[in-house]
Amino acid sequence: MPTVFITGASRGLGLEFAKHYAADGWQVVATCRNPGQASDLQVLAAQNPSVSVENMDVSDHEAVDRLAAKMAGQTIDVLINNAGIASNDFSAQMLGGFDFDAWANLLRTNTFGPMKVSEAFMENVAKSSDGKISAVSSTVGSLSQMNDYPVYPYATSKAALNKAMRLMAQQLRDRNIAVICLCPGHAKTDMGLSADGASVEVDDAVSGMRKQIDDLSMDTSGSFKRYNGETIAW
Repeated sequence: MPTVFITGASRGLGLEFAKHYAADGWQVVATCRNPGQASDLQVLAAQNPSVSVENMDVSDHEAVDRLAAKMAGQTIDVLINNAGIASNDFSAQMLGGFDFDAWANLLRTNTFGPMKVSEAFMENVAKSSDGKISAVSSTVGSLSQMNDYPVYPYATSKAALNKAMRLMAQQLRDRNIAVICLCPGHAKTDMGLSADGASVEVDDAVSGMRKQIDDLSMDTSGSFKRYNGETIAW
């Protein structure tokens, strides 16, 4: 039975990933900041013995290290860096009104978080015969595309994540670990960015991203894909 490790699994895309993999019989390690408040995830775990819920805040490096020590020696076949934060306060994310503390917090969670988790659990993934590391990113992190809302902190946190994942793909090639960045489209989640105009159902976004992970190989490692399979320009 393969194992998937998911960050930010208490709601939205992360919870949907957990549901999908559990339904297909995978061992699911679902992590979140406050397991006691993750009622939907706890219900899923109660209904599926293959789902374990772990306490881990990706921005807390000591917490990441604690869980990595607890899981030392266990195989992770797919690692999904899903946890991320955003904000509806656009005024604090635009030129002339920057909240630099909030910007640093986004970088710590959206960029440093996936890098810390990937580094901490790299040996677990290396134990798999077909290890894969993925990160949920966004087209707002693409340098090739202009966006209607110049939300500097969120966009730069994703652009930095994209570059870091690209570098990781290169570094881990010799260890036969494939790496991919994924965009879920404008999915109908309750994440901080405004859901106005969201057109992609969460189930469709996760089904599509999972297919990109399933199809990922060493030949396509380092790619940036939309949930529908479209390649996104960096």
